Amino acid sequence: MTYLFAAIVPCIFLFSFLFAMHRKVKVYDSFTDGIKGAIPLVLSVFPYVAAVTMLSKLLDVSGVGNKLEQWLCPFFQFLGIPKELASLVLIKPLSGSGSIAVLTDVLETYGIDSYVSRCACVLYGASETVFYIGAVYFAGLKRKKLPLAIAISLFAYLAAVLFCCLLCRFL
Repeated sequence: MTYLFAAIVPCIFLFSFLFAMHRKVKVYDSFTDGIKGAIPLVLSVFPYVAAVTMLSKLLDVSGVGNKLEQWLCPFFQFLGIPKELASLVLIKPLSGSGSIAVLTDVLETYGIDSYVSRCACVLYGASETVFYIGAVYFAGLKRKKLPLAIAISLFAYLAAVLFCCLLCRFL
C-alpha cells in the first residue's frame, strides 16, 4: 500500500506532462513563467513569515511563553481544556513545527491512548497556524483587514479547541 501512495505523485506529474504535450503546450516555458511570477510573491511574503517565526522563537527563548502558559492554565481548565495542553494551545497558532514538537512530547509523556493525547491529536489536526497563514494570505493585499481576520481566526481556533476537548471526553 505504501508503494502505491509513493507512486501517486510521480504519476500525477507524468500525466500532467503528457496531457500538456498532447495539448501542444510548451511545458518548460510555462514552468519558467510560473517561477517568474512566484519570485515577487515570495519576496512580499518573506517579511511577514520572518516576523511570525521570530515572535514564536522569542516567546520560547524569553520565557514569556511559559509565564503566559502558567497564567492561562486556570482559564483553560475552567473551559474544559486539560492543563497539559496549554503549551500546545498557545504554540499552534504561531508555529507548525513547534506544535509538532509539543504534540510529540504529549504523546510520549501520557501515552497514545490517554484522554490528553487524544485531545492533543484532534486539536493539532483540527487547527491551523493562524498567524503564519494570515501573514501569507495578507502579504499580497493592498487593502488589509488583518486584525479583524486574525481575531476571527483566533476565536474559531478557541472554539475548535473547546469542541475537540468536549468530543474527546465522550469518545
